[in-house]
Amino acid sequence: MRVYKIVERRNIFFAISLLIILAGLVSSMIFGLNLGIDFAGGTLMQINIGKPYTSQEIYDTLAKLNIKPDSIQQAGDNKEQVIIKLKSDISDELRRNIFEAFKQKYNLKDEDLLSVQKVGPSIGRELKMQALLGAAIASLGILAYVAWRFEYKLAVSAIIALIHDLLITFSVYALFKIPINSTFVAAMLTVLGYSINDTIVIFDRIRENLKLNKKMDIAELINLSITQTMTRSINTVLTVIIALVALHIFGSESIRDFTLPLLVGIVSGAYSSIFIASPIWYIWVRNNRGKKGFIKTA
Repeated sequence: MRVYKIVERRNIFFAISLLIILAGLVSSMIFGLNLGIDFAGGTLMQINIGKPYTSQEIYDTLAKLNIKPDSIQQAGDNKEQVIIKLKSDISDELRRNIFEAFKQKYNLKDEDLLSVQKVGPSIGRELKMQALLGAAIASLGILAYVAWRFEYKLAVSAIIALIHDLLITFSVYALFKIPINSTFVAAMLTVLGYSINDTIVIFDRIRENLKLNKKMDIAELINLSITQTMTRSINTVLTVIIALVALHIFGSESIRDFTLPLLVGIVSGAYSSIFIASPIWYIWVRNNRGKKGFIKTA
């Protein structure tokens, strides 16, 4: 079996990740982020169309008023309602004009304007705090479990890899100006839970090989462990990606808002599990093999 030299080429993999992350951070500082209404504030309009419609119909109707919505979302039991998200706090006159356009197009009644809500920036700040709190709690839980199951240096390496996945996804959104909303936050928390899976599999194989190859060089042992689990890791990620791509292509806009960050995060998670987490641990422990508490082998 050919063993890939992952550890020896770690600086290349670190550089690739660092380049993407720095590009995203610089872009966010210079050009800002494309914050959705959930964070930037704005107006929500919910209208009962009363029959099936396409997203393009909604966009075309708003385009006639020179309005580009932040997003639109299907709602209602039969998906016959639409929620229009606008970043600005629009005037009463513009709200009436928007509803009048839909009223004429779909022959609606006044009561079909179900609600008009203003979303303030304060709600966005609250969402940010809740997102950070959720990520912190998830990371601490993962840190505690991996430290108990293996040892704390592996746990810290795993957390660094998870932070890497979040930063990569954030950087992609910053570079391509993709709207960041509450669905993005939910996807990021999902990525946190999913990305640790492949990392744990590799760590577990490292532990098994430590018991079987007590005199093998630690770099060679890590390379062997990654090579042995690489096919499994790639196949697992590919099956998830196929499902997510299908959802992204055929799903509604709200589903696409969720699947896009998941796609980026899961691909990044597969990359970090193979090329980031174990090399980071190697740098930390390359001279510690044989010392007390090196890694639990039972």
